[in-house]
Amino acid sequence: MSNAASASESIKIIDGWYGEPSEHHAAGVLSILKLLHLDEATLIAAHNIARTHGKESLTKLIGDESARLLIGYRGLRQAQAKLVRNDGGLSISGQEEMLRKMLLAFGDDLRVVLIYLASRLQTLRWITQEKIEMPTAWAQEILNIDASLANRLGIWQMKWEMEDLAFRVLSPETYRDIAKMLDGKRIERESFINLIVSKLQEELNAARIEGEVQGRPKHIYSIWKKMQGKSLDFANLYDVRAFRVLVDDVKSCYAILGIVHNVWQPVPREFDDYIARPKPNGYQSLHTVVMDEHGTAFEIQVRTNEMHQQAEYGLAAHWRYKEGAYVGTATPLKNNPMR
Repeated sequence: MSNAASASESIKIIDGWYGEPSEHHAAGVLSILKLLHLDEATLIAAHNIARTHGKESLTKLIGDESARLLIGYRGLRQAQAKLVRNDGGLSISGQEEMLRKMLLAFGDDLRVVLIYLASRLQTLRWITQEKIEMPTAWAQEILNIDASLANRLGIWQMKWEMEDLAFRVLSPETYRDIAKMLDGKRIERESFINLIVSKLQEELNAARIEGEVQGRPKHIYSIWKKMQGKSLDFANLYDVRAFRVLVDDVKSCYAILGIVHNVWQPVPREFDDYIARPKPNGYQSLHTVVMDEHGTAFEIQVRTNEMHQQAEYGLAAHWRYKEGAYVGTATPLKNNPMR
């Protein structure tokens, strides 16, 4: 790795990164992929993402595996650049073609697509940070292709952030309105969350079930979609008050569901068993909406720790590359200079 880290030639600012310095972009991509627990070859490729060497010299510089990943990433970037219209987005046929190329790359090596998605997310972060005005077509493309693919791969952390940042570009006023409403009720909401978390933890202790209770993060785009889809105003949206319980086994999940429905009143038609019937991307969890004695509705999700890893990191949580095939779990490698 020392030769890769020391070599500084052939690095430049890439136009598709909208003025972001290459070193800054590489550091951001590397940080995103570390959170997904990717292997050393992927992290080395990310660290060298701005290099313009040819295949032979790149292989000598960072090794065959990392070079193949980086060249695959370049192929996706070049394909995307060719399909961009004047307004910064892709036509419907262009979106289909881009998705086809990404899925082909996924079939060859998932890590190529993960590098590409991490690069797109880092660009979104940069645009937001620098307040760069972008065409709405560009942001819509992020939602239609990149966030959608992150969703298919089950990488919820990446999906949610892409959706929120792209929505901020698409509908800045609506985004600000929802953010203000969240902030305006923050103290009241935090007090309610602390009360429910304490009550849930108390019930778990009484039942002698080991588990962790969390207040669930709120995502502005998903709040907006719920408001549109169910014709609810902000005050009646239970997603704003949401909780998660993590346990060790499936038996405990259903035991906690029984406890929750005994303590609070279940809301009709607001229960989903994604453990018995997982979503197509593999997502598993119990979802239920209940009401307290004041009629305040809130959502509780219950899942195992293993299901939570799948929910947060998707396929990347289960695969690491070894001898040409994805096997086992993506665990950090020992003596990894990129960590």
